[in-house]
Amino acid sequence: MQTTQLGNTDVTISAIGLGGMPMSLSSRPPESQSIEVIHRALDLGVTLIDTADSYCKDESDKHHNERLIAKALQQYEGDTSQVTVATKGGLMRPKGNWTRNGNPDHLRETIRVSFEALGGDKPIDVWQYHAPDPNYTIEEALTPAKEAVESGLIRFVGVSNFSVDQIKQARDVVEIVSVQNQYNPWHRQPEFDGVLEYCANEGLTFLPWSPLGGSRRVSRLEDIPAIANLAKEKGFSVYAIVLAWLRAKSPCVVPIPGASKVASIKDSVVSLDVTLSEPEIRQVDQASA
Repeated sequence: MQTTQLGNTDVTISAIGLGGMPMSLSSRPPESQSIEVIHRALDLGVTLIDTADSYCKDESDKHHNERLIAKALQQYEGDTSQVTVATKGGLMRPKGNWTRNGNPDHLRETIRVSFEALGGDKPIDVWQYHAPDPNYTIEEALTPAKEAVESGLIRFVGVSNFSVDQIKQARDVVEIVSVQNQYNPWHRQPEFDGVLEYCANEGLTFLPWSPLGGSRRVSRLEDIPAIANLAKEKGFSVYAIVLAWLRAKSPCVVPIPGASKVASIKDSVVSLDVTLSEPEIRQVDQASA
């Protein structure tokens, strides 16, 4: 397994991660299947697992994905000491919808519950503020994370869905190791809004969420000729080509594709064997412009 450094820390993570969200939404697979996927990812050398308190069906089901991951890690027969679990807080799921909540009191409570959901025996590896809430300043919203680092509930802090200016504000409050924004062939904003460049220059890990376009778009990758042709020429799936394209954009990029089937995580890991030339990268750029 290829590895990289988590931000400016001394922690090593796999060059591809596992996104846990598909395992806990309303369309979730059986728990046994999800645990099998997590175990297979670990077998393949994946040491970064991405989750969130809001990866669930609704508010009554909050923290489902965190508990699922903790259970899978507990049941795994191999070594899990090098596994980094990155979770998030700050989104609510009323009736299955997604809303922002940067209330410091809420964030203090959800950090505590996430700590317990993930096992409660060691600090949360990475806790990320899921999305800035305009009703609260970034300083107000991240103060609970700073307090949790100081009290030993959190080891490292990251942010998600942040602009460069917002990342800078966050770093004035607490040390930041990662940024998780949407990035895929249909959404290339990080290339143009300065976030990707900022992360690379500052040594922050960039975690593209929805790297394959999400459930509504992933099936359309086959319809993009440049990507489909590269996949055929190289003998890989279109998904592997896209993950390789993302990684080729910057050494700070660590994709976290979601998976709910063993075949999916195997394909994600295989993407590390794909090498794209500069002309091939431009082909995908032009096709997704």
